[in-house]
Amino acid sequence: MQITGLQWGGKLLKRVEFPCAEVLGPEASVDEIKDLIKRKGQVFIKPIFKGGVGKKGKSGLIGKASDIAAALQEKERLYFVKHVIGNGYAKADGVTFEGAVPANHEVYFSISDSTIFRTSTMTITHHGGVDIEELPKDKIKEVPFDPLTGLKSFHIANALEELGAPSEIISPLVQNLPKLWTLYNNYGMNTLELNPIRMSPDKAGRLVPVACDFKGSFDIDDPAWKRLDLPPHLFASDYSEFEQEINQLRTYQGQSDVFVINDKGTITAPTFGGGANALVTELLGERATISSDFGGNPPYGKMLEISKIVFKYWLGQSNVLFIIGGKANNTDIYETFRAMADALRWYFQTYGPKPIFVVVGRGGPNLIRGMSYMKDTVESLGLPYRFFGFDSAMSEVVNYALKTDEWMEREGKKVIKEKMGI
Repeated sequence: MQITGLQWGGKLLKRVEFPCAEVLGPEASVDEIKDLIKRKGQVFIKPIFKGGVGKKGKSGLIGKASDIAAALQEKERLYFVKHVIGNGYAKADGVTFEGAVPANHEVYFSISDSTIFRTSTMTITHHGGVDIEELPKDKIKEVPFDPLTGLKSFHIANALEELGAPSEIISPLVQNLPKLWTLYNNYGMNTLELNPIRMSPDKAGRLVPVACDFKGSFDIDDPAWKRLDLPPHLFASDYSEFEQEINQLRTYQGQSDVFVINDKGTITAPTFGGGANALVTELLGERATISSDFGGNPPYGKMLEISKIVFKYWLGQSNVLFIIGGKANNTDIYETFRAMADALRWYFQTYGPKPIFVVVGRGGPNLIRGMSYMKDTVESLGLPYRFFGFDSAMSEVVNYALKTDEWMEREGKKVIKEKMGI
């Protein structure tokens, strides 16, 4: 679950009294926009996307205006704009108008659960406003800290002093940045990023950190996020019936987003794990119907309902059902495979037999038991299959699925139909 931008990010920051740029939503009237321009001198117009969507600035999807005519022109350009990201795309639904924040210094700040340090980690640099990946390591400071004691002022002060940050920005940041740990820790977040934080002078001339963009993701297995009263539709990546249905379920009972890659795709790939999701999505390309991550040890009931929704929408057009993931640490393979196999049987009972080739690649606890259950199910349905264990390279398994899809297009569907008596 991810959100970006200040329309909702600003509401979260206000809970901990962290300053942010003034923002108007898509419902803002002409008079309100004119007033914001008059007071701030300039406004930035940003499209609103579902979920977490980056690289908007580099794609020319952030407009700016110093008069109402230009602001409305940018609103028209960006309101329903499509943003292509790799093999997928996101479609905007509205824009925000953000008041300009004058500043000479920009800061990048984030808190996340680091897989390198195996603990909560602060990342900070006073060279904000750019992609952090482009900065040399000596200009960025990563500071792991104990989540039991939290992010303290001295963590921030020491990091900025070691980076050689200007002295006038250190004190305001030391006073305000610890507030973000309260937001992160109290509401079930696993990533919080502000870039840029602009150091803007107040009426007395003292610098104040002002957040000008927000990115955040939540661990939805942690019920603390529900106290934020965020509407469930925020976490669907589009308005397709499939995404609305499945993400409504996952918003309350699972993790991660599911989104459509190609509604004409021929490989449906329920995927387990973020790394597997990235690799599979990239290699399958336009042949994939959806991108998904069903990791996190989902219980049988939830996995069954999710699988039913996925199969209902996509198996009818698919050549290959491709169940793929890395070697799990804590996901019970038997429970997830049993749920998916039962959902497959339900699909055939509800919609009739379909010529589908099942490819499975997985590792983890109860793997043999899970594969045995899946094998018995697909054999009883008369489907061809190929299973790969944890010792198979994932890229090779993906290539096998691609070759199978090609074979199915050429002759496989006809062969399977004859064998199944369809």
